Amino acid sequence: MGRLQQLWRSMPIRLAILLVLLFAAVSLLSLAASYAVTQSSFEESIRADLRQDLAGFRAAPNARAVALLVEAESREADPNRLIISYVAPSGRIYGNGAIARDDAGFHIFSLDPERTQFRGEYISLTDKLHGGLITIARSRAEIVALRGIFVNILLISLLPTVLIALSGGLILARRSKRHVEVVSRALDRMTSGDLGARVTIGPRWSDDLVQIGGKLNQMAGAQEAQMKALKGVSSDIAHDLKTPLQRVAVFLEELEREIGERGAAAALLGKTKHEVEGMNRVFQSLLQLAQVEAGSPRSRFEPVDLAEVARTVVEVFEPAAAESGHGLNLVADLEKAFVQGDRALLGQLLSNLIENALRHTPKGCGVEVKLIAENGQLKLIVADNGPGVPAEERGKVVQRLYRLDRSRHTPGHGLGLSLVEAVAGLHGASVVLEDNAPGLRAVVTFPD
Repeated sequence: MGRLQQLWRSMPIRLAILLVLLFAAVSLLSLAASYAVTQSSFEESIRADLRQDLAGFRAAPNARAVALLVEAESREADPNRLIISYVAPSGRIYGNGAIARDDAGFHIFSLDPERTQFRGEYISLTDKLHGGLITIARSRAEIVALRGIFVNILLISLLPTVLIALSGGLILARRSKRHVEVVSRALDRMTSGDLGARVTIGPRWSDDLVQIGGKLNQMAGAQEAQMKALKGVSSDIAHDLKTPLQRVAVFLEELEREIGERGAAAALLGKTKHEVEGMNRVFQSLLQLAQVEAGSPRSRFEPVDLAEVARTVVEVFEPAAAESGHGLNLVADLEKAFVQGDRALLGQLLSNLIENALRHTPKGCGVEVKLIAENGQLKLIVADNGPGVPAEERGKVVQRLYRLDRSRHTPGHGLGLSLVEAVAGLHGASVVLEDNAPGLRAVVTFPD
């Protein structure tokens, strides 16, 4: 039913219906005009025959001759086609019929006792002749039959044409719908972050769709190039600064041995070391993110038991959760859940989600990790009952270095969820952030 509604709303089927209605209206008007003209021509021909017949009877010299001529003609005439009636001055009726009138109109009655009334419609002409009244009527059977002929023309020509046009419109609508679906799927992939998606232009596409598909591919290509350039810059910066930062860390270690562990200089040195360590973590995350987005870890893919990974990661984080006053619970309905992937990266994905939940929820909040199978798909869920993330911000928190205003006083560098999304994309999975009412619910759905 839904597909029929979509076809009905499509432009080709609506144009086809509009053209069919226009063609049908014009055809009906043309047939009606043709019928009216033909009917009028037939009626005029019958009236001309009646006038000619009446002129023949006027040639008779007297009423007696008219009566004899009427009797002779009526015996030869088919009463279903021609009725001749003459009322003589004496009141006697000659011919094969007589005309009578009642409340329903005029009727022709047969003078034959076995046949009291004629059926059908007639066109008649009446005139006074030699003191009497003569009436000649010809059947309208040909005109009545004309209606059936035009109805047959309508059924034979117009209805098949309408059906063929509608079928053609339906075929065009389905073809157009398939083309639009190709564009729509490519747009869905582009908007979901797959900048490598392109519109596959088919050989039977119309020029306008080819132009639209080409513009979309051009736009996607430009965006992909820009993103690659941006990622390349961040990766290059991380590579270039990694060695100097490591050297700074070594120099700080040597300086710490020189000045000892006490005094204002030692305290300042400790703060400097802490900041340098944070910078190192940012660059390490950027490098790891660049590697994941490049797809290089795919060469290490193997069957990984996600249930075992979840149990291991939760056990690792349980002491930290208890120390910070959080509850951490694992709910795994599946004893084993294998996916094709990299074990270390999948562990990193889950670790980032748990760490993000612990870091951004107040003391006393709970974090729950779930591994379930739903609709034939494996889902890894990390949910908390903290303050959550506003709906308008959920699409931004996965961007590099993006942080909520309220989270700027907490540790972190805004790359955790970016890495989660990159690892999930590498494994063909999707990440959706939902409202946990209260709190945030991160759902990672793996492919079948």
